[in-house]
Amino acid sequence: MKIRKAVIPIAGLGTRLFPASHACPKEFFPIVGPDGVARPLVHYQIMDILEAGIEEICIIVQPGQEQLVVDYLQGPGDGYLARLEKYPSLQVEAQRMRAAVDKVTFALQETQEGFGHAVYQSREFAAGEPILLCLGDHLFRGRDSGPHLQLIQAYEVCDGPPVSAVNRISAAELPGYGTIAGRRTTPNPEIVAVSLIIEKPSVAVATQKLRVDGLNENEFLGWFGMHALAPSIFNILEEMIQKDVRQNGEFQLTYAQELQRQREPYFALEMQDCQRFDFGTPGDFVRSVGAFAKA
Repeated sequence: MKIRKAVIPIAGLGTRLFPASHACPKEFFPIVGPDGVARPLVHYQIMDILEAGIEEICIIVQPGQEQLVVDYLQGPGDGYLARLEKYPSLQVEAQRMRAAVDKVTFALQETQEGFGHAVYQSREFAAGEPILLCLGDHLFRGRDSGPHLQLIQAYEVCDGPPVSAVNRISAAELPGYGTIAGRRTTPNPEIVAVSLIIEKPSVAVATQKLRVDGLNENEFLGWFGMHALAPSIFNILEEMIQKDVRQNGEFQLTYAQELQRQREPYFALEMQDCQRFDFGTPGDFVRSVGAFAKA
């Protein structure tokens, strides 16, 4: 089944970026692109996803936050737009924003109980279809076909099972990422048949259990920040919520993905010529703002 729908969770409290996130949700922090235009983080996410051919986007928000997104996309009034006549490229941005309004819908996460809990709120939107899930505090760039389209095409190649985007990480980065073990497939060695998924493993555990052929001893494959999820993920998340299965007090998506892998095939796509920009912590934000402007 073709992926037509995408989900962006932005209902988190932004604790790591407090107090700036108290003044403005982190997804609306300004990010300057290589073209010199300043856009909110969520603006890039919506436009990138639509450019990849996605037809509908569900943004998971806190109650009341949906109006903030709608007001932003609708843009300024006609008087302000008239001021932009001397800046044609910015008028185009405003037109694109307005055109995106009808393609965006919302799901509410009333209590923040983990990433898996947030994703579960989009079950009604998914309506039995696969979804493209993108982290709300990440941006992605690549050459030729963009990262979103690469993952969508890999899902079509795998013909049904879930496919998560991964990239190479070092041993020092393991505490920050879901990490996989598996074997490369033929004739597409960039696609890995996953045999184990562990969230934020220790170096010792990763060295022993999370190996993928073709990598150096100190290289691993960790989450890139986007997933093509098969509809069955919602059944697993529902089971976890009903049975109150939590890790560190929250319903974790990575644990649900490992349960899914135990029941059906699960694949990962090692992203080719792609970059991930993480804006989720102050340190990551500082690094990514400069790097993204040059991407």
